Amino acid sequence: MKKFSFPLFKKLPPHEKKITFSTVLTLIRIALIPFIVMAMIWSDWYLAFIVFIVASITDVLDGWFARWLNQQTFLGAALDPLADKTMMIAIFATLSFVQTPLFSIPHWFVILVLCKELIQISGAIFIYRSKGHLTIAPTWLGKSLGFVQTAFITWLFACYFFHWMPVKTYFVMLAAVTALVILTFIDYVRIGFAQVRA
Repeated sequence: MKKFSFPLFKKLPPHEKKITFSTVLTLIRIALIPFIVMAMIWSDWYLAFIVFIVASITDVLDGWFARWLNQQTFLGAALDPLADKTMMIAIFATLSFVQTPLFSIPHWFVILVLCKELIQISGAIFIYRSKGHLTIAPTWLGKSLGFVQTAFITWLFACYFFHWMPVKTYFVMLAAVTALVILTFIDYVRIGFAQVRA
């Protein structure tokens, strides 16, 4: 039986596949996701909030250490957005199904985020298979979406813990995140078409 392997990963030089300190921080963030989800299912919003903050701090530190220690690798560049997307989808999906004390996330929002990510991943695979290479680089819209999503989840956890119920703020923030999801998707589609035509 042939071993399963990723051709792109196999072709990379060893230093691009090295597990650096920044990569360890990213892996810690991925490992924390189940703990956040379980805390939400148990309605332990204080624990969910604390673990989410720790995970968010690793998100800031992994990029900073990668630049400061000159440890930017393909593995780290690929794992970082994967960790971010997995954490956000897991939290939003859980919020749409668990019994929350105040606000819940609508199912249509989770479907929207999932469709965006699935289409982007499919597009990336198509570009690599057709062009033989793939450029992975964050955009300012993507960074803005990540920041707003983190702020939205932090605010929701704070509302659950302190029993706040600012309904207007909730709908404004949900609309802002939704708009950024759509705009970011359009921007990545534009970038994808540009790479295909190049």
